[in-house]
Amino acid sequence: MAEALLHHVTQPMRAGFDHPAARRRSSDSLLLSLSVDGHRGLGECAPRPYVTGETSRSVRAALELVDLGPLFARLRAADPAQLLGDLHAAGFEQTFGITGGNNLVCLLETAVLDLLGRRLAAPAGALLPGRGGRGPGSDPAALPVSQVLDTGTDPQEFLDTRGPFHFVKIKASEDPARDVRTVAAVRERLGESVPVMVDANMSWTPEAAAGLVGRLRDAGADLFEEPLPQRSWADLRALRRATGATIMLDESLGGPDDARTAVRGGACDAFNVRVSKCGGLLRSAQVVALAREHGIAFQIGVQVAEVGPLINAGRALAFAHPDALTVEAGQSDRFFERMVVTPRPAVDRTANTISPVDTPGFGLELDASAGPYAVLAFTEGKKLWHPPTPDPTADPRTKVLA
Repeated sequence: MAEALLHHVTQPMRAGFDHPAARRRSSDSLLLSLSVDGHRGLGECAPRPYVTGETSRSVRAALELVDLGPLFARLRAADPAQLLGDLHAAGFEQTFGITGGNNLVCLLETAVLDLLGRRLAAPAGALLPGRGGRGPGSDPAALPVSQVLDTGTDPQEFLDTRGPFHFVKIKASEDPARDVRTVAAVRERLGESVPVMVDANMSWTPEAAAGLVGRLRDAGADLFEEPLPQRSWADLRALRRATGATIMLDESLGGPDDARTAVRGGACDAFNVRVSKCGGLLRSAQVVALAREHGIAFQIGVQVAEVGPLINAGRALAFAHPDALTVEAGQSDRFFERMVVTPRPAVDRTANTISPVDTPGFGLELDASAGPYAVLAFTEGKKLWHPPTPDPTADPRTKVLA
């Protein structure tokens, strides 16, 4: 028996998160559970319209057009180790003959990789190609993670409560003078050893950017993430040349094609590699490989308010490439009272570090609280998605947001 169940998780957040491109008060993730003859895989995507142009609604609509029958058949018939090798060699779309936007591919690919990891009893890191010349089992015991100061959090509260600090990202506001004060306060408290990056989320104009970079560098900023409108390749190159600023790309980096364009155009010094944005783990690994090839630095990032498999997928990528500038582990422990997956992905807040995922696949199961978020199902033998059967174990206290 094979089936799939899609959840649209719109879980209220205990604390909001604000930046120049969006204000978030709830999660917005799609979770896909695949089950084939007793083997299960759990995938996730977190569509953000200002990043890839996709929304949860559009990804769900695209998924409804996908007949999962051939995917089920391939998962059932193929040797799991050989299928993993095919995915590494050809990617998800060519291997399964399913095309779509980055988040649709990420949703399906992460579910398939999780299922294969469980069948092979292989941890998440072993599912990745190109582990930076390192083999499975050589992961460090822990990795430090960055701390992100959003525009809705008081800088002094942040400095007093979020340490220890290994890398700080400051979200730019609409008030440049405020941003200068914030950078200066962070630099004064933390000294010169902790990198400080300002993330403008595409909000600066080419005309104003050079002046802003100068003021913020004087205050203590080291790097600048996505300062200009998305894919402003020529203007990014001009900004780097005029100011000497170290530029990281995020929203402009939707996968390997964007990475190649940015490198050819001299548009950046670093990549922010986020699994959902880049179209899954396999494309994200390609972006890291391109970064290495061209001497570009990289960080392993997250979408705000990831709720499950994406968290552990990003951690697998991070431990496969521990030389990243920094790792954004997310703030699910601060955002959510209860997670829709178990066990809860942990961050050691005494050290602000994370540990590798050493269980088969991504090591997560759906919690009972996920039940009310179920929106679609697919059953083997049918070509159409249909409403899910109500889950009698679902937590009735969970409220699904419109």
